[in-house]
Amino acid sequence: MSSAVTTPAGRMAALARAELTLLGRSRGTLFAALFVPLVLPLSVYSTTKDMDLEEHGLTPGTVILPAAIGFSLLFAVYGALVGVFTARREELVLKRLRTGELRDNEILAGSALPAVTTGLAQSVLLAVGCAVLLDMPAPRAPHLAVLALLVGLVMCAALAAVTSAFTRTTESAQVTTLPVVFVSMLFSGMAFPLELLPDRAASVCELLPLTPVVTLVRGGWTGELSGYEATGALLTALAWTAVSVFAVRRWFRWEPRR
Repeated sequence: MSSAVTTPAGRMAALARAELTLLGRSRGTLFAALFVPLVLPLSVYSTTKDMDLEEHGLTPGTVILPAAIGFSLLFAVYGALVGVFTARREELVLKRLRTGELRDNEILAGSALPAVTTGLAQSVLLAVGCAVLLDMPAPRAPHLAVLALLVGLVMCAALAAVTSAFTRTTESAQVTTLPVVFVSMLFSGMAFPLELLPDRAASVCELLPLTPVVTLVRGGWTGELSGYEATGALLTALAWTAVSVFAVRRWFRWEPRR
């Protein structure tokens, strides 16, 4: 009698398919993940009319496009996954999965895969749409934009897992995600470019989790980001990712909170 041999990729794929089915049944999560990131860039476009962008060498496109990708990472990945991890924990799904073949990192990765894939596809769609509608030229340093998006996806998934550890219920996830969402939207270059801020304030905002992602995406299109600036932004993003992964290993909860 032969036993079936499974691989980590196969196990995560099976979990991802199951998670995708569950995600499709959550209308609130789907709305926030799929439609909110598509609407928010319109509000940014309206505010760019009152900004003196030319003085700082910017255009509406170089402000809106990075912001659109940032919104997708925040809502389609971070916000959605906080709810997913919390719901599966409280429903004892995570606890049951740990009794099988799946390892801890496979459970987290497989559960996050649908949201991460959605965020990736949505970011690409938003980038193409913004480039076409705003008549933007081709990116001068596309590798920076691609690198920023990939690091941003991993970072937001890890941040979501950390946040879920401090979230008691799926309803309270709407509250526990607010600090990261609001701070990122207001001070990471999404609502307005950091070039409009005083130098000292901009230097502080550059240390926020999603600021380097927005900076690298913008630099990928303009090609005006120096090697030193690109390296600094990338190191900041990687540092946040590493800290988040460490926090997941240290504080992530697998059983319901009491």
